Amino acid sequence: MKQIIFSIVFSIAAATVSPLSIQAQRPSERERVTWMKEIQQYKNDFLIKKLALNDEQKTSFLPLYNSMEDEVRKVQEEAGQLYQQTMRKGDKATDLEYEKAAEAAYELKGRENEIEMKYFKDFKSILTPQQLFKLKDAERDFTRQLMRQHRRQQKR
Repeated sequence: MKQIIFSIVFSIAAATVSPLSIQAQRPSERERVTWMKEIQQYKNDFLIKKLALNDEQKTSFLPLYNSMEDEVRKVQEEAGQLYQQTMRKGDKATDLEYEKAAEAAYELKGRENEIEMKYFKDFKSILTPQQLFKLKDAERDFTRQLMRQHRRQQKR
């Protein structure tokens, strides 16, 4: 599920900007962008295979799908920034700041859903009903595979 993938990516990104992180361990913006592009390409290849996309579908679907993911990532980053700002303030944060950060966190899934439903209409014109049905499973499988690889690297 795309939401799970973005939640994981969001969690990883949030961990890199965590107050507990050491500055030297933070990736540069260029490294982060490169990493995100690599993940995006890896995911695109995964979806092509899992959904058995033909050339015409690849050409139409992938740019649209990546655009959707960019929009979702943007709302996740906005919510994450508000959360981080509030965390950094600690006891100095006001009740209103805590409330706004909490509200952004609770609204996040709804905002992600609005974006997905906006793109769903376009996906229906590109993918077969079966491919459309399998998309969520493919996203979930991608997340699982990504997490397995991450765990393997952690053990090394």
